[in-house]
Amino acid sequence: MRKRSAAWALLLASAVLEAVWATALGLSNGFTVPVPTLVFAVTATLSMIGLGLAIRSIPLGTAYAVWVGIGAALTVGWAMATGVEAFSLLKVLFIAGIVGCAAGLKSLPAGKPAEPAREDQRV
Repeated sequence: MRKRSAAWALLLASAVLEAVWATALGLSNGFTVPVPTLVFAVTATLSMIGLGLAIRSIPLGTAYAVWVGIGAALTVGWAMATGVEAFSLLKVLFIAGIVGCAAGLKSLPAGKPAEPAREDQRV
C-alpha cells in the first residue's frame, strides 16, 4: 500500500512539473529565450522520469490520463491566474471536470493487469 501511495505522490509531482514545463515552453518563444528553455528542458525531463517511475505501480492508461489531466488543468489555471488567458466560468467548470475525472481514476481499485493472450489466441 505504501509503494502505491508513493507512486501516486510521484505522479502528482510529475503532473505539477508538466504544468511548469508547458508554461516554460510558452515563455521560451520557440526555444529562443534561454532561461525558460532551460526550465523547460529540466522540468520536462524530471516530469517524464516521474511518470515513468509511477507506472511501475499504476497502470499506464490511468497514470497517463491523470498526468495529462492534472498538468493541463494546472497550466490553464495558471494562465488564467496570470492573465495570459481570459478567465471564464465555463473554463473553470471544465477544468474542475478534468480534475474530478483524475480523482475518480485514482479512487478506482487497482485490480489485476490483464493477462497477455496465449499464442493460440493471437490473430
